[in-house]
Amino acid sequence: MAATIDEIQTKNVSVPLIFEQDKRLPLVTMQFIFKNSGSVTDTTKAGLAKLSAKVLNEGTKTLGSSVFAEALESKAIHISASIGKETLVLELGCLKEELDEGLGYFEMLLKEPNLTKDVIEKVKTTTLGSLANKESDFDYIASNELNAILFEGSVLANPSSGTTQSVKSIELKDVEAFIKANLVSSKLIVAFGGDAEVDEIKPKVAKILKSIPLGENGEVKRYEVTREPKEKTIQKETQQAYVYFGSPYNVTIGSDDYYKAKVATFILGAGGFGSRLTEEVRVKKGLAYSAYARMDVTKSSSYLSGHLQTKLESLEEAKKTVKEVMAEFVKSGVKKEELEQTKKFLLGSEPLRVETMSQRLNRTFMEYYNGHKLGYAQEELERIKNLKLEELNEFIKAHKEILEMSFAIVTK
Repeated sequence: MAATIDEIQTKNVSVPLIFEQDKRLPLVTMQFIFKNSGSVTDTTKAGLAKLSAKVLNEGTKTLGSSVFAEALESKAIHISASIGKETLVLELGCLKEELDEGLGYFEMLLKEPNLTKDVIEKVKTTTLGSLANKESDFDYIASNELNAILFEGSVLANPSSGTTQSVKSIELKDVEAFIKANLVSSKLIVAFGGDAEVDEIKPKVAKILKSIPLGENGEVKRYEVTREPKEKTIQKETQQAYVYFGSPYNVTIGSDDYYKAKVATFILGAGGFGSRLTEEVRVKKGLAYSAYARMDVTKSSSYLSGHLQTKLESLEEAKKTVKEVMAEFVKSGVKKEELEQTKKFLLGSEPLRVETMSQRLNRTFMEYYNGHKLGYAQEELERIKNLKLEELNEFIKAHKEILEMSFAIVTK
């Protein structure tokens, strides 16, 4: 059954309900997705959103972490919280017969998360341990440094996990304030899928919504990429050079050309082996095992980024090659066979992207969240199928801003 958009009335606000029925297995999954609640809201302390989500995974104040976890496990109920750049997601998954039980625990978690000093300290300790481990993860270091260059002076310049200093500074009152501001019905979109009827689900979800404050909605703020190319080199004890690069990309989610950007980026570097970057960097020059480029186009930002690892002595040549590949790409566009292969892959691999209920719900959510009508993804595939070489090359040549590249490099 195709997904539908419904709504649930609560406290003077209509909460959108994305619903998709699937009776093949007696399973249900529900997501409470809070907009403008991800790491993009970390304007005071980097890592606060992510740490708050981890606290939501520590059960309720009454039951505590282990009793809550054991109660869920005994019924094969899964409840988890996670954070994205722009959203916070609370997810419930269980057998159809355990739905009422699962919703009960879900409501308990929303009403009284385990907000205690002990829990905050425990989560901080594990987070600081994870950050300490990442000190020798040179991909992580280079990636963070690239964001710091591209989004200098804004919240997107900070790592979503925070820094040792910022995590240490987070207190119980910070997490309480985050949860109070973000777990609110005015920011909420509910997605529900599985073996259930929509009329049966609505009153059950409405009951949970009564325990959520209305709060304020607030739109996701947009951040522009720095226009002036910069380069930062970090010295580490490393056997390889880690090269990360990024540039502005003047494409938005609502843009009519978004699908062209998708195809162009796939040919340039998102397609992995066979892509322009890998062919030039690996096959022709033997400078790296692989090289990637991808576009990140969301409500909060639009940019192109990529990375590769190379030998210390071939760092300059690898950097030069990346610049040359990008310049040639913008100047001459793509070849007919590259477009045909990309079409085959994107159209042929489509079933794999909607195999699970979770994948399908996520796709429908993204259509709704981005302001598209339902079924937009299928329309986009149709447009890709009919895309002409001249149209694509015209688009590529019009986007010279991707040549304004900044580099973040970790080397010895």
